[in-house]
Amino acid sequence: MADAPTTPKKKKKKPHRFYDYSLLLAVVFLTVFGLIMIYSASSYRAQLVQGDAAYFVKRQGMIAACSAVGMLLISKIDYHWFAKFAYPAYFVSLLCMVATMLFGVESHGKKRWLQVGPIQFQPTEMVKISLILFLAVVISRLGLKINEFKKVRAIIIWCGIPALLITENNLSSGIITCGIVFVVLFVACKIKWPFFACAGAGVGLIAISPYIGNALVALRLLKPYQLDRITAWVDPTATDTGYQTLQGLYAIGSGGFFGRGLGQSLQKLGFIPEAQNDMIFSVICEELGLFGAVLLILMFMFVIYRFMVIAGNAPDLMGALLVVGVMAHIGIQVILNVAVVTNTIPNTGVTLPFISYGGTSVLFLMCEMGLVLSVSNQIKLET
Repeated sequence: MADAPTTPKKKKKKPHRFYDYSLLLAVVFLTVFGLIMIYSASSYRAQLVQGDAAYFVKRQGMIAACSAVGMLLISKIDYHWFAKFAYPAYFVSLLCMVATMLFGVESHGKKRWLQVGPIQFQPTEMVKISLILFLAVVISRLGLKINEFKKVRAIIIWCGIPALLITENNLSSGIITCGIVFVVLFVACKIKWPFFACAGAGVGLIAISPYIGNALVALRLLKPYQLDRITAWVDPTATDTGYQTLQGLYAIGSGGFFGRGLGQSLQKLGFIPEAQNDMIFSVICEELGLFGAVLLILMFMFVIYRFMVIAGNAPDLMGALLVVGVMAHIGIQVILNVAVVTNTIPNTGVTLPFISYGGTSVLFLMCEMGLVLSVSNQIKLET
């Protein structure tokens, strides 16, 4: 009797996965554009101080290249694997903040840097990414329990500890950290009205701060130099603190619609202090004009849009919250930087993501982008 013919087993097709190349290209564009603007903004000072016009851009370029490799490696790892590091990363970042307060390297009168052998970095940037991961893991494990008040209160307390440590020496980073926690909880929680109330109270406090500044200093809620910044916000000519703001506004005003041309800024020639850092947006406005500034803002808006697309299609809650946390970080920091440079809010010393000079900032930003791309790479496409 002949054997019955066996039907060949069908090979299981591997699911096609999405990878957001448009976001990757946008990040590469912003990083390269940032290197060009760092060279333009810093070449004069670098030549005078360091004897090499490309000193700052060389340092930034080396760190950006290494960080980009790290971003690509992280993007190819399943983001669920990083969940096991959420709690250790939280406590390590907390210890780094305490170590910075005790043994940190002082710069401009504040201890914001931590020296570990030949490496010097800002632990505040580590806190931001560790909190994003911590929040995503904790909230995804809580599930619907996140709507219970005691659970939200516990999360706020745990996240408030590093935020308070940051605010002690770096108010701007403290605001950004609180903003990240606020946005992630707002997205995760079902009840929204307390968040709207807190946001309204925050905006109201900023609006009335010029009138109650002395009272806030007396209550030790503000420091004297922070009150000077509020005074300079209302009238940049009132104190010496408003000098940087005034020079930035001169740069923006003189740029016009199309700008003076790349490399042709006059305010970077010793007028804007360290133009390659917080005030680099004013140099962009002067050299590329309103046209260039708007295009840059549109590019950031495109990045935010890609975040929203990835978060909306994420495989699970943890992935969605990871992307929301990174989106909050980038969005808040861009808004604050542009608002500070245009004197819309008091000067808080916020860098422009991917554009301003700063090795620690670009390193951890690239790590965050790697996590977002990792989430996108876990989205299965229909075949």
